[in-house]
Amino acid sequence: MRGPYRKRLVNQPPNFKNFKPSGIPRKMLKSIKITVDEYEAFRLADYQGFDHAQAAEKMAISRPTFTRLIEKARNKIARALIDGMELVVEGGNIEFENTLHRCLDCGEEQLNPVEHNIPDCPECGSENVQDLAEKFIDTNNQEKTKK
Repeated sequence: MRGPYRKRLVNQPPNFKNFKPSGIPRKMLKSIKITVDEYEAFRLADYQGFDHAQAAEKMAISRPTFTRLIEKARNKIARALIDGMELVVEGGNIEFENTLHRCLDCGEEQLNPVEHNIPDCPECGSENVQDLAEKFIDTNNQEKTKK
């Protein structure tokens, strides 16, 4: 029997939770879920250009595990693009290094270590600041509770 697997290290949360074809109402679309760790593998390999060994090291996982993640991510992204599906980013056994704080009033974004809390927007002073990592951590915890 397989033991619990290690958390995958993710640099920062994605800026968005979903992507969909424009002009088609969400209720008319099928969706496909990509986990945050699959998203991170895709970001590191295809956006940042790291080879599998380097990217695996950044995520604190083995190279074969990274290869499985990137293959799953690429397949899901291709299916979403080709079949016109909504791509939803959620879940995964993850741990964030950093988080994005986004002011919901002025749109200012700041990258900070995950332990760092920002009560007010440094740009406009608003208290309406969202921690993007929390959205993804909550999804992850909800999935664990369901099992």
